[in-house]
Amino acid sequence: MTGAAKLLRWYDRYGRDLPWRETRDPYRILVSEIMLQQTQVDRVKDFYKRWLKQFPTWKKLSLATNAQVIHAWAGLGYNRRALVLRDIARAVVADGVPTTESEWLALKGIGPYTAAAISAFAQKKRTLPIDTNIRRVLGRLLLGKTFPTIDDDPQIRHAAESFLPQRGHHEDVPQAIFDLATSICTKNPDCASCPLRDHCKAAKLFLAGRVKIPKRSVKVGNEHHHRNKPFPDRIYRGRILKLVREWGQVRLPTIGPLVDPNFDRKLDQQWINKMVERMIKDGLLCRKKDLVTLPTR
Repeated sequence: MTGAAKLLRWYDRYGRDLPWRETRDPYRILVSEIMLQQTQVDRVKDFYKRWLKQFPTWKKLSLATNAQVIHAWAGLGYNRRALVLRDIARAVVADGVPTTESEWLALKGIGPYTAAAISAFAQKKRTLPIDTNIRRVLGRLLLGKTFPTIDDDPQIRHAAESFLPQRGHHEDVPQAIFDLATSICTKNPDCASCPLRDHCKAAKLFLAGRVKIPKRSVKVGNEHHHRNKPFPDRIYRGRILKLVREWGQVRLPTIGPLVDPNFDRKLDQQWINKMVERMIKDGLLCRKKDLVTLPTR
């Protein structure tokens, strides 16, 4: 039995029951993929269902204003994703649903991983979306690299050509890898329980205890921190958006103390002003004189 066949047999028995796995609708698949970027699966489940209740189709979402999608996205974080998703919906309504991976990739806001994921999960194309989880599993399995990096992706993609089934449920292989990565092939893998241990080029190293597990296997992003602030700017941007969303409108000079308990007007007001300006540029806020609100368009 091939490695892929063993993996799919394991997936049939142990695969997670997730709502976006019950559909082949490209719109619903895209919603799930955008929501899952930098957000844990358990948090996404309820947001996914609520979003689809409010915006069930490309057309419905395409008609939504910035304020409507920002309200609907509340609590998920990385709020720019909501506007990206709405803008993609507008492009699809105008030009039609893409049918190839390259057509998905041509849409602003969709990268190589997402284009491949929609092509595989919605349109059953034989392609491999590579994210952190798939990179870790296939890098170990096919290349013998205990902690593969993004530089290994071309080799992983090439090696996966012989791993992915030519026919059958090849679109389920990435989903099965996701589940294997989160339950067995974690940073410190449980190789003894893995259905692919006899096929894996790195399993012997782990089982023999010859692999040093790093504290971090993913490089930490270089986020901006303003002077002595305990959190990166994105946390304060999230607080600003939450404040405006809940209050409806806020005067710019009052924002600082409301989002930062250690706010110093002399040292921090320009920092707040610049964050608000960036959020206005991103379409998350608008400003008239010193009054900050959500966009109405």
